[in-house]
Amino acid sequence: MSKLVLVRHGQASFFSDDYDRLSDMGERQARVLAEHWLAHGVAFDEVYTGTLVRQHRTAEVVGDVFRAANQPWPTHEVLEGLNEYPADEMMESLLPKLRAEDERFEQLDLEFQSAADGKEKYRSFHRLLSAVMEKWIEGKHESNGLMPWTQFRDGVRGAMKQIISKEGNGRRVAVFSSGGVIGVSVQTVLESPDRMAAELNWRIHNASVTEFTFSG
Repeated sequence: MSKLVLVRHGQASFFSDDYDRLSDMGERQARVLAEHWLAHGVAFDEVYTGTLVRQHRTAEVVGDVFRAANQPWPTHEVLEGLNEYPADEMMESLLPKLRAEDERFEQLDLEFQSAADGKEKYRSFHRLLSAVMEKWIEGKHESNGLMPWTQFRDGVRGAMKQIISKEGNGRRVAVFSSGGVIGVSVQTVLESPDRMAAELNWRIHNASVTEFTFSG
């Protein structure tokens, strides 16, 4: 049997001018994960990331810690199917339509816009994004330029299939990706409804580890 380890990237720079980079906390989370693996003798034969900066930077930090400890770390391979769902595009193109149709979305958006910085702003954004994402998954609202949910889901599944279908026994594979990708992966294995991918996504913490065993 082989092992597939999915890692959510470290904390990104939320509400900054460039979200797609690790915060100081995110850098520390990646180092702590690497130290934990080293302390428990964990090693990998293959490493994969998406194209996002926060994903491959997490892998880079872990690799730096391994190499500093004179332990091998594979060069990571990049697969676009490991990228996160298009949250920004979803909010820009889908939210205005939902606000016009349902006052609940207008209220959620107003709560987010008026929230103070810190935890309340994050929580209000989470409530808004969760509601918009639910509608995105339903697929009843078309929007020019917005990737459909099915395309995102199938891209994740294709990337995972590409990874696990490679030859070899006893492979140890690390994938550095994002919450939505990990949510789809777990939802697929459990054969649960698509909406559960979003529910799982909200419960996957930064730098957390989700492990699967697999065979050819």
